[in-house]
Amino acid sequence: MRAAALYSAAGSLLLTALALAPAGSAPAAPAAPGAAEQQGTAVAAARARAAGIAFGKCSDIKDMPGAMQCGTVSVPLDYARPGGRQIKLTVTRVAATHKDPHNSKLRVRRQGALVYNPGGPGGDGQYFPLVGLLPEWKRIASAYDLIGYSPRGVGRSAPLSCEDPGRFFKAPSQAPTHPSESYKQERIAQAKAYAQGCARRSGSGLGQFNSLNNARDLDVLRAALGEPKLTFMGASYGTYFGALYATLFPSHVRRMVFDSAVDPAPEQIWYRNNLDQSAAFESRWTDFRQWIARHDDVYGLGRTVATVQHSYTKASAQLAAQPAGGKVGPAELQAAFLSAGYYDDYWPRRAQALSAYLKGDPKPLVEQAGPATEAAAEAENSNAVYTAVECNDAAWPTDFKVWDRDNTRLARVAPFETWDNAWMNLPCAYWPAPRQQPLDVRTGPGELPTTLILAAERDAATPYDGALEMQRRLSGSVLVTERDAGTHGIAGGPNKCVNGYLDAYLLEGRTPDRRASCAPHTEPEPSSADRAHQTPLKDSLKGKAPRG
Repeated sequence: MRAAALYSAAGSLLLTALALAPAGSAPAAPAAPGAAEQQGTAVAAARARAAGIAFGKCSDIKDMPGAMQCGTVSVPLDYARPGGRQIKLTVTRVAATHKDPHNSKLRVRRQGALVYNPGGPGGDGQYFPLVGLLPEWKRIASAYDLIGYSPRGVGRSAPLSCEDPGRFFKAPSQAPTHPSESYKQERIAQAKAYAQGCARRSGSGLGQFNSLNNARDLDVLRAALGEPKLTFMGASYGTYFGALYATLFPSHVRRMVFDSAVDPAPEQIWYRNNLDQSAAFESRWTDFRQWIARHDDVYGLGRTVATVQHSYTKASAQLAAQPAGGKVGPAELQAAFLSAGYYDDYWPRRAQALSAYLKGDPKPLVEQAGPATEAAAEAENSNAVYTAVECNDAAWPTDFKVWDRDNTRLARVAPFETWDNAWMNLPCAYWPAPRQQPLDVRTGPGELPTTLILAAERDAATPYDGALEMQRRLSGSVLVTERDAGTHGIAGGPNKCVNGYLDAYLLEGRTPDRRASCAPHTEPEPSSADRAHQTPLKDSLKGKAPRG
């Protein structure tokens, strides 16, 4: 999924209406998980436990610190046939340092492996172990082996592809907030071609790239690491298949952190979650415009939300007529500002680029919004995995009239992200592989150890209601909320209160009774437009283009 609730009466009423079952949905596959897949997971886990992971030098990854090691674990492509085709997942590790960052003479006891997934779908976690170099993570890195991995389909882990990477970036592009009928027909044709390309380039195993198999892979990885029980942190989409894991394998859980939780209700996966996300981004876009307006003395983009919107709309119209640098049009502008909806430390740079462009200097905007063609293969792969997993996971409407109805209504009150999100997901209407029926995420009292949910109240990518639903479904879970904040993924970030709860849970197993709150982190200052405070490492650990 790609945009927290729309905080307006109109938006709430609209989303209530959209909660009706989507008409024209494709028939779902039989209920999952099946006994064959469960048995297949046990077979694969036993095999992985015996084989282990031969960690060594990361020869295929450039510029890696020597402390990080790489290896692979084999998993079945199809868990119903554990003796059939195997695929290898890339795994990375930095061993626990045993060093207390506050007392160099104190040796810290190792607590096992902490496995991380950054979300997506399509996010690559192979660089996660490097967070141990950041001050906010040093205590956790002292006690845990930090484990990252590339999920199935991602990177070198049986990579998926749906089109020629050389054609992936189609820039400059338009991004109409209220598209014409001819434009809709053009996007329908593109969606059909993309879905066909996924089938053609990925083969008969395309349907095996789904969230249930991601959860099963996690259990095989646990076994390969020699861990009797799993300690796991998932961000965004990683919270969803983490919740599937908790439902499928509750006795295998030691500790789990759900950072920016997806709404796991079966009826939300994934069509409705994307509608909710599009609505939520409108609220976050308003937050950003309010911030720009408060700093009109710096940017000159307007003193009100409306005048800032006028500046943005003016820039979009100018880019439609004449793309900046020949490669930044309205769609590239929108994508750059969408990323600011995920991370508010992007706000100064984005506002500065918009201001400079309207004053006649397009260079900052081209630098920030232009397609990164050198990363085309990685971006195409990530998008292919995103599409395959979401399309495979559940039924989607197969009649474009349903998409048209729902997104036209939503765009009237939430125009910023609505249609862009719809176009990204539209291949699912024409998907060639069988669909799963979403698992009913749910655990009873005493079935699962205490788990920790972290959520920002105004997170746009995973609306806050998802965290509340996750807590209702995972018995005994605890929710920590960063109030009046909207950064997506708050673990190990700038909020010391949130990090205190994270450390207490992972290092000592301590949690609040049920819910706790933290004041919001400090908003960015416009003087930080060059983001000198932000390290390249922190940038890289945020992951790729926004997803869920």
